[in-house]
Amino acid sequence: MARIVKKPTERRSEIIKTARDLFLTKDYEKTTMQDFMNHLGIAKGTIYHYFNSKEELLEAVVEDIVNEHLEKMQILIQKTEGNALQKIQAIVEEGNKIAAPSLLETLHERGNEAMHTRLLVATLMKQAPLYAQLIQQGCEEGIFKTSTPLECAEFILSGLQFLTDLGIYPWAKEDLMRRFKAFPKLIEQLLQAPKDSFQFIKLEVDL
Repeated sequence: MARIVKKPTERRSEIIKTARDLFLTKDYEKTTMQDFMNHLGIAKGTIYHYFNSKEELLEAVVEDIVNEHLEKMQILIQKTEGNALQKIQAIVEEGNKIAAPSLLETLHERGNEAMHTRLLVATLMKQAPLYAQLIQQGCEEGIFKTSTPLECAEFILSGLQFLTDLGIYPWAKEDLMRRFKAFPKLIEQLLQAPKDSFQFIKLEVDL
């Protein structure tokens, strides 16, 4: 059988896709570099040519997941007509649809803590600048009022992630409901936005 030679970018993408599938089905801690080689039918030298370790491959998988979501957000922003607040509402509501329950459940399983944490951090770093641009646009439109749009975006995203994620800590139902009720008003106050302008934010979790 003739040996199949793939372009470096194609081979790298193939390895990342396989790693992404294995990390989410077999758990990060249980997956080995040999598993990737077996699934792809490639030699040890090939995979280590692209990634020096499983941790390095994890970074690539996380970046792939976050970039995929970020691209969808950017496209939606371009398609959405209206002001900054309407664009924020559009990507928040779409984000709720994209966040697949199966993926979240998998990340919350023991053995996937490393992937979960890296994904949260990468999401914050990638999405905060995007939200900051919309907040700045909102300031220019007279909807918001803040001199620190990036810091506001970082504060909001990190608060939502940490204080509502049961994979980080098994928050009590009462604490979650208290926060869910307060978040829209807190965001409104932080950005000095119009009254009830962030009531579209719906935070849900199986309790």
